[in-house]
Amino acid sequence: MARNALPDLSLSLQFADATHRALLPRHKVARWIRAGLELPAAITVRIVGEEEGRALNREYRKKDYATNVLTFDYVQEPEIEADLVLCAPVVEREAKDQKIDLAAHYAHLLVHGTLHAQGYDHEDDGPEAACMEARETEVLAGLGFADPYA
Repeated sequence: MARNALPDLSLSLQFADATHRALLPRHKVARWIRAGLELPAAITVRIVGEEEGRALNREYRKKDYATNVLTFDYVQEPEIEADLVLCAPVVEREAKDQKIDLAAHYAHLLVHGTLHAQGYDHEDDGPEAACMEARETEVLAGLGFADPYA
């Protein structure tokens, strides 16, 4: 990889819920994910509705509600292989409640999920969470978005 070049990305983009399809063209989703990558990656992004989001969160995290983003990371080296599942109704509700641009919120969650796929974690409010938030803020600033934690 050339110096300052972004890692290669093989992206599969799926819309089970097409509500925000126009807001999420492939080139934007790829740009947002690639900005957070530290290694080449093969990532599937699936935009889902409330029912599928809730079922996946219940099955894999034992939490009976739809959440904004789920990351399923399978391989971290030499190439990242992961699925990111975003629940469109939850993302839209959060953006409205937080009075932030919907595209900016999607960008944040895609970067957030991409960092999880690389081993970043924020479960405990310790140094790992601070490191992840700082990396998210840095990546989003580079993309022209405001600090999501400000």
